[in-house]
This record gives sequence, C-alpha cells and structure tokens, in this order.
Amino acid sequence: MAGHIGIVGAGLVGGGWSIVFARAGEQVRVYDAAPTIRDEFKAVVGRQLDDLKSYDLVDDPAAILARIQVCGCLEDVIKGACFVQESVLEQTEVKAEISNAIGPLLDDGAIVGSSTSGIPGSAFTEHAANRERFLVTHPVNPPYLVPVVEVVPTPWTAQDSVHAALALMTSVGQSPVLVRREVEGFILNRLQGALLREAWDLFEEGYASAEDIDKTVSVGLGLRWSFMGPFETIDLNAPGGVADYAERLGPLYHSIQKSRTDPKPWSAGLIGDVDKERRAALPTDKLAERRNWRDRRLMALAAHKAKQS
Repeated sequence: MAGHIGIVGAGLVGGGWSIVFARAGEQVRVYDAAPTIRDEFKAVVGRQLDDLKSYDLVDDPAAILARIQVCGCLEDVIKGACFVQESVLEQTEVKAEISNAIGPLLDDGAIVGSSTSGIPGSAFTEHAANRERFLVTHPVNPPYLVPVVEVVPTPWTAQDSVHAALALMTSVGQSPVLVRREVEGFILNRLQGALLREAWDLFEEGYASAEDIDKTVSVGLGLRWSFMGPFETIDLNAPGGVADYAERLGPLYHSIQKSRTDPKPWSAGLIGDVDKERRAALPTDKLAERRNWRDRRLMALAAHKAKQS
C-alpha cells in the first residue's frame, strides 16, 4: 500500500500501534488532541523500543523511532495516508466525532481501522464520509507483543477494504482474525467474558480465592493457550480427537452451562471483595511496576516463540 500510516489517538494503544507499523518499515504519522500526550509520545515509545531491544525483538530502536512523526493537526496525519488506525477514547460519541472528522480527509483508497474493544463500527461510522472504508481492527494491548487483530467489517464496509486490511495486518507481522459480521464484544472479549463470568461466580460462591482462580489459568490452562486455542486443545485431549472429546465430556459441559442460566452484574460488594484481595497482593502504587513486569514477560515469551517458529 502506497502512503504512510496514520495513528489517531496516541495513548497506550496508539503508541503500541505506532511500534507495530514503524517496526515493519512503515512511515508513521501520529496525532492526539492532547498537547501533553503529543509532547511525551516519542520518549514513551523510545523506552518501549529499548525494552524490546533488550529481548532482541528489534534491531535498531533509533531507526524505528525515526520513522515516527508526531503531528500537530489531524489533517497532516490523514492526508496521504494509505491506512489510518484510530485509537481514541472508548466511547461511541467520541469515536463518531473523530470518524466524521477523518472521513472527508481520506485519500482515494485509504482505509480506517478502529481499535475499539467491543463497540460495533456501525455504531459510530454510519454518518462518516467514505464510510465504506471504515472497519474495526481491534488489537490486544500491547499490539507489538500480542499480534492477534480482530478485523470486523460494518454492514457497509467494502469487501476490498476488508481484504486490504487483512493483507496489511499480515504484512506488518500481526495475526488478523476475520469476524464475519458484527457482534458485541467481537470474539476475543466474548471468550474472555465467558471465563471472567465463571471466575467472578466461583469467587462469589466461595469455591476458591482470587489468587487460586488466577493460578488455575496462569499455570494451568494458560500454558496450553499460549500456543493453541480451545478447539485444538480438546482435539488433542481425547484419543479420537474433538468428536471423541465431545462424546466423553460434552454432557459435563452442558450441565455446567445449565447451572449458569441467570447471569447477574458484578455487584459493588463482589468487586470490593476481589479488589481487597488484589490490593493485598499488589498495592495500587505498584500497578505500573507490575504492568512493566507483564510486558517484559510477554517480551520473553515472544522471543521464545520467534525462535520456535
């Protein structure tokens, strides 16, 4: 695709996307409405690139950073862009406002992807100019370490825009997943939501502590899930594959599902109880430090997986 990559919204997600594209050799222009975020952007990204270098996940942080230009106005980012990644606040009205501003500025053939975590693109692009070139490209944060991207067209997104977005994401090292039609939460957050629902319920009903529920995933299910998904997992867990597994354990899972037929909101009391346990394990002032630890663990895993591929 000819032209640069535009990034609109320069927070954690937008910054992560700038690394994805610049690391792949693309020229990147970035805009955020907040001057303080613009001023600090390259310093923040530079530190992230230095961390990646320490795990041999990038070769030349300075060269990557040089491909990123921070701009003072939206038009400078959109004009001449072949693809625009929008990563503004996760609110429908905010995304509608920026989509309406971006649409008229697009060059012919340019595509706009939104980083929304669960809002269908049709909720905020209906009135945008060139709306057939808007779709959702939802990453996992940070996208430069977790490569899956959900590509979700709206009812009016052109097929060539979908194909181009899939091709671009593949070309820059991401792993796109096509969600064939809109559904609230897309695929990733619906799967995560099912696990979270059961985790909250098990905690509320007193079956296990938050720590032990987390441990069940981090040193149990999550070890397999770091390199295979749920269908392949069960396919390998019965002698005859997935059909054999379904025959053996399908009734158990059906019984479990029937026991959860009346989902309730997470109550304030329940949230407070989990928060109390988490804050005892990790004080609020240590959250940023732990996030950095998480990212370094992801870097180590990414480096390991790169050597295995």
